[in-house]
Amino acid sequence: MKYIIVLCDGMSDRPIKSLNNQTLLQHARTPNMDLLASLGRTGQLLTIPAGFDPGSEVANISILGYDLSDIHEGRAAFEAVGSGVELQNEDLVLRCNLINIEGDFLNNHTAGYITTEEAEVLITYLQEHLGNDRIRFYSGKQYRHLVVVKEGDKRVECTPPHEVPLQPYYYYLPKAITVEANHTASLINDLMSKSQKLLADHPVNQNRINKGKVPANAIWLWSPSHRAKIKPLSEIYPAIQKGSVISATDLIKGIGVCAGLHSIKVEGATGLYDTDYKNKLDAALDTLVTDDFVYLHIEACDEAGHAGDIPTKLLSMENIDKQIVGPLYEALKSWETPVSIAILPDHSTPCEIRTHTSDPVPFLIYYPGIVPDNVQKFDELECAKGSYGLLKGNQFMNEFLRV
Repeated sequence: MKYIIVLCDGMSDRPIKSLNNQTLLQHARTPNMDLLASLGRTGQLLTIPAGFDPGSEVANISILGYDLSDIHEGRAAFEAVGSGVELQNEDLVLRCNLINIEGDFLNNHTAGYITTEEAEVLITYLQEHLGNDRIRFYSGKQYRHLVVVKEGDKRVECTPPHEVPLQPYYYYLPKAITVEANHTASLINDLMSKSQKLLADHPVNQNRINKGKVPANAIWLWSPSHRAKIKPLSEIYPAIQKGSVISATDLIKGIGVCAGLHSIKVEGATGLYDTDYKNKLDAALDTLVTDDFVYLHIEACDEAGHAGDIPTKLLSMENIDKQIVGPLYEALKSWETPVSIAILPDHSTPCEIRTHTSDPVPFLIYYPGIVPDNVQKFDELECAKGSYGLLKGNQFMNEFLRV
């Protein structure tokens, strides 16, 4: 038996008045997910344990069955691994978003989805003016980048920028949790403040303004972390001796690599609704030929949820159904080696509140020979009636790999 998880980031949602109080999954046309739900078994998964913020790093690590209490680093540490940034034990790494600020408000946490090429120019410029022997800026993709501070103290409270949509940002500036962390908190705030002055008139931003685009006129630093260490999945689950992760985001790549998975690069993978679904599917199928396990991550729904963009989130769901789930099922039907398929979001990103929540997410598991339950449609309400019930912790992975 081989195994593939199709992880649809942020796909789950809440009832929306304009959709007759349906969720987007209820409203969307997803015949292939519905088919697998009817052929397999369904349930709900609590991906955000009590006491943890509903971040993607928490949700994805939880889905893979890890005990979050044993993992002490945030998403920046995993993004560093995913982007190839090497850290020393005393290094502090922070996620660095290029953002847009209007007056006192954080207007856009992605700087209008600035291109990677534009962003690299701005991050290089910040390194030239703010970087030194202790501080280093590292370019990533689009609005997602990293800053490394030597001998920094991670005991600083930082709010993710996607949790501050259209709100006065000064309420959410980093704050030291301990007296010893005051210097690090001051340094982080100083970098964020100076970035506004440096980026306001940069030619990249002036060009974006002239084209009617949102300028990347500030940075937002968050998720202070040290080096990440987690046990490989192969040491936890005997069924996974060789596995791979496919994702456009450095966070999921980093989690996968730390978990002992090989990261597969896919041409045209963007992390947005326009990602190359066919190339991601082809990569997954090719990898399943040699590997026991594939973690196929698709970011598009989450980005649309953060933007409050209902049409794009619906389109993303339907693209995943039509271009990933349907062809995947059709291809695997002819394989001699059976493959178990799981489909689920990592967390909910409701369009009406534009941030992550801790709501349980729907999931389905299908493999040849499974005894189906009575659920006929893949959505939040129907899966709540599924035979798996509500799972927590490592229960999902144990059920998924129990075939």
